[in-house]
Parts: sequence; C-alpha cells; structure tokens
Amino acid sequence: MTGRPAYDQMNMLRAWLLATRLPTLPAAVVPVLVGTAAAIREGHFRPLGFVAALLAALLIQIGTNFINDYYDFLSGADTSNRKGPIRPLQLGLVTPRTMFLAAALCFLIAALLGLYLIYLAGWPILVIGIAAIIAAVTYTGGPIPYGYIGLGDLFVFIFFGLVAVIGTYYVHAESVNGFVLLLSLPVAALVTAILVVNNVRDIDSDKAAGKKTLAVIIGDRAARSEYLVLILVAYLTVIIGVISGILPIWSAAVLFTLPLAIRSTRTVLYSSKGPELNSALKATGRLHLIFGLILSVTLLV
Repeated sequence: MTGRPAYDQMNMLRAWLLATRLPTLPAAVVPVLVGTAAAIREGHFRPLGFVAALLAALLIQIGTNFINDYYDFLSGADTSNRKGPIRPLQLGLVTPRTMFLAAALCFLIAALLGLYLIYLAGWPILVIGIAAIIAAVTYTGGPIPYGYIGLGDLFVFIFFGLVAVIGTYYVHAESVNGFVLLLSLPVAALVTAILVVNNVRDIDSDKAAGKKTLAVIIGDRAARSEYLVLILVAYLTVIIGVISGILPIWSAAVLFTLPLAIRSTRTVLYSSKGPELNSALKATGRLHLIFGLILSVTLLV
C-alpha cells in the first residue's frame, strides 16, 4: 500500500512526458539557434532575448502538442488503431480538461515571455506571437482545423520554419534580410519533413477519423515523394547559399548528415510498416537537430 502513491506519481510523470513528445522539442530549439547564430554573425546579440525566445518557443511547441492531443482525442483521430506512440488521453491517464488547461498554461507563460520580447523588438513580435499561438490552437481545433483540410504542412513550414528563424533573428537585429530568409528555408523543410512522416504513418487512421491531412488528400506515394523533395530542398538551399557566397563555406559541413538523411528517406519511400516509420520519424527529428546545430555553429566560425 505504501508504494501506491509513488507508483501513481511515476505513471503521471510518464503520462506527461508522453504528452510533451520530447523527440519533437528540437523543432522548437533549432530555429532559435539558427536565427540567433545568424544575428551574431552580423553583430547582433541579446542574451536575455535569446533565453526568452528559446523558452517561449519550447512552451509553444509543448502547448501545441497538448492541444493537438486534446482535439485529436475529442475528434476520434487518436484511437487504439493508430500506429504511432500511445497518447495519455487514449489510456485515460490524463483527463481532457486537464490536458486543455495544461496547454493553456503553456501558451500563457509563452505570452508573458513574449511581453519581454515585445519590449526588446517592438510590435512585430506581438504579431508573430499572436499568430503563432492561433496557428498552434487551430491546427486541430476551432471550427475549421487547418490540419484537417490539408494545410498542416504549409503552416508548419511557415511558422515552425520561416517565422521561427526570422522572428528570432528580428529579436536581436530588429531587421530582416535575404541572408536570414535563406537560412530559414532548410529549417522549414526539415521540420515539415517530420510532419510528413507522421502523416504518412497515420494515413489509415486519419482517413477513418475524417482527418484530411495532405498525405490523405494526395495519397501515400505522393506524400512519400513530398518527404524526398523537402530533404532535397534543405541540402540544396545550403549548397546554393555556399556557392553564391551568401553562406560561409563551412556551412557545407551539413553534408556530413547525408547518411542519416539517406537512411531515413529510404525508409519513408519504401517501408509500409508502422514501427519502421516511427523509426524514420525519430531519425528525421535527429536529422533536423544535427543539421541545425551544424548550420548554427558554422555561422559563428
């Protein structure tokens, strides 16, 4: 009897770690690192701005995961038939109301951090912050969830790639240029590739739930091809940047990640098994992280 409370607490901790989706958090970290490295290269750096932007990005990512779990559970998209990791709401470890409140708390704290970022860089950060939170909630919530009508890939590319990198850069430099726009493209492509793997894996369960992701709309084979295109965009953007002199030659070091990219691409293109696609999902997350770290470091050389 004495061990029961500790056991329950351990189950709750595991439940919240599942809901947080730790492997997805680099999707929030990488854009902040790349945007900050770009700013430092051009002589701009606000240390507290970096910390606030990083924490806010992480909280928005976690809040997005929580609110997506909430709405997917209510809509019936997350059932025992899905091939991905089990969600806490499926197991009854967390109530829908608690999950919703946890998401709201994440967004609230992110908004409070955003007030400091607005103080540093002005009203554009206010617009970015409001748009990011609205995009997070309406991905699976609201009257017309855009993740259910094939627009998820586009919004992830924009908000978790372009806006995240450029917005971070703006916190430091209070300006935008072609240099940071170019840097945001490979980040956007790889973070979208993570979503594509997820959607390819869940095509059958999403169809059954009436969730029309882009993968459901264009079909399995085309969605797998989309993954390949996104991987190519990430590498070609950096290569073009180096050849044109926009990026330092050291940025070509991202090519060291090609073996990982090739393995994950081969799995996505040719595997039909859920466990193998789950492995490709994790590999794509690692690729996004390592690629982003290398790109960030080479900007500081």
